[in-house]
Amino acid sequence: MNKKIRNYLLAGNVLTFLLCLALLFTGSLQVLGRALYDYNQQTTMTHQPNEDIIVIEIDQESLDLIGTFPWPRDIYIPLLEQIAGAKAIGFDITFTTKSEDPAVDQAFAAELAKHNNVIIPSYAEMENFFRKETKVKKDELVKGQALYKPIPEIAAASQTAHINALLDEDGAIRRTWLMLDTPEGPIPSMAYKMAEMAGANVQDFLTDNPQAEIPIKYNSTTKDFMSIPFYMVVNGEVPPETFQDRIVLIGFAAAGTDAHPTPVDNHMYLVYAHANIIDQLLRHEKIAITDQWYVLLLMLVIMVCSVWVTWRTKTVTSIALHFLGTAALLGGQWLLYSSSLHHFDVIYPLVALWLVYVVNLAVKTFFEMKQKQFITKQFGRYLSPELVKEIAKSDAELPLGGVNKELTILFLDIRGFTPLSEKLKPEEIVDFLNMMFDMITNQVLANKGTIDKFIGDAAMVLFNAPLDVADHEYCAVKTAHEIQNGMKSVQAHILQKYGVEVSIGIGINTGNVVVGNIGSYLRVDYTAIGDAVNTAARIESNASANQILVSEETYRRTKDFFHYRDVGEKQMKGKSEAIRLYEVVDFLAAPR
Repeated sequence: MNKKIRNYLLAGNVLTFLLCLALLFTGSLQVLGRALYDYNQQTTMTHQPNEDIIVIEIDQESLDLIGTFPWPRDIYIPLLEQIAGAKAIGFDITFTTKSEDPAVDQAFAAELAKHNNVIIPSYAEMENFFRKETKVKKDELVKGQALYKPIPEIAAASQTAHINALLDEDGAIRRTWLMLDTPEGPIPSMAYKMAEMAGANVQDFLTDNPQAEIPIKYNSTTKDFMSIPFYMVVNGEVPPETFQDRIVLIGFAAAGTDAHPTPVDNHMYLVYAHANIIDQLLRHEKIAITDQWYVLLLMLVIMVCSVWVTWRTKTVTSIALHFLGTAALLGGQWLLYSSSLHHFDVIYPLVALWLVYVVNLAVKTFFEMKQKQFITKQFGRYLSPELVKEIAKSDAELPLGGVNKELTILFLDIRGFTPLSEKLKPEEIVDFLNMMFDMITNQVLANKGTIDKFIGDAAMVLFNAPLDVADHEYCAVKTAHEIQNGMKSVQAHILQKYGVEVSIGIGINTGNVVVGNIGSYLRVDYTAIGDAVNTAARIESNASANQILVSEETYRRTKDFFHYRDVGEKQMKGKSEAIRLYEVVDFLAAPR
């Protein structure tokens, strides 16, 4: 990895990390975090609440039979008589205003005085029109601005507790205050007080949470609890023994009344939220939320792993590994929650994982494309543009050591170069060769040839490598013919300027060779070797100025496209038998 890539990589990852930090500490992804938390709650519910919890519902049928709410308070006297044997009775109904008839309030208070297990709730004012804030100090109880209690006669005859609901920004109830501070002193929640009255040891919930705020563990939906319509209890249709030593809640369960969304129900009547909290306290279940610093640590580890995977593996593999990592994070946090009620918010690590991956993949792809373009540009000097595009498109690999393949090989040599070089300065010689090879290269590439190498004033060209070329024999001969035609203007220019005649001799042969990356691990050359290559070189050495000679094999395959003259057999150096050669005279037609 070069310095430029490292700089881009460092800048991209630092910016991504800062973005992830901003998302984490501003809570910008709370919506997703809450959705994950709610999913954990939904999938780990037991649907088996404590059987001692009973909810007496003020349902629609009760409202139809008894009348519009609020009811006269003496309606609750027979209710209390029926459920008097309960361990704890909690009204999720406030009695903060006096009745029109004071005698009704006195009668209800007199009945309440007969029982020591009834909670009539209060509620704390957390904010008002003039003060839109709630006092919160670390390790101290949340303090309300005022406390609204039942009317004095009812308050004096009963116990009290708060029923304040703690709502998140989306209106859902996920947490609760087991204790609130008020101008009149601390006050427990109704769920906490009822669990305590039922004999549960719940003091550690307060000592472990100095602010008395805990996440609610919803184990049950509304339908899971034992519920009885209010009118049935008042009418004596339910035996009093049903409520003996039970925990009884009385609250609304009619459409359009006291309800809020929760993690397990989009519309839960609040009396059932209290029931769930009581059930949680009786089970002694505590949900732990992972500290943000551990989330940050996991983000850092994941980001480092993502960078390593992105740059060390292929794109398909890295994508698969990132999806596997996503599944592992989601599955791991669910197993952690289901086994120990420990919620680890992996949303931020997941976002960090994919943000880092996208940034690094973008940088990697950008530089790979630049490298590909560079290679394409460089290879374009040796291969035809069509072949370069095909190699780039197909990702074809040229194996080290080469492959056995049939090629047509063209050798050419500039005749008259030696006397010309005696008259030219070194830089003029270079200019001359560049001009010559530029013309030659254009013709080779136009006919899908591959320039293997330039050797001084000579060149070796391959046809049908590295990719297959249809009618490669024809392409080779056509290239030679066009080079000789192109030489006419070059010859005239050189003759006029330097008084020297230059020309080209060309030899062509078709046969099987070994072609590929041949060399050592330190230096590799893409070339072709074999007897057919040597033969092509020998044919070129027999060609005179402006002559194109081809082997019998090449002639046999292209005789329908070019006019040839048989020049007879020639004994080649290193060959035991003479080879018949043919001279290209003119072009006839292209293959169909």
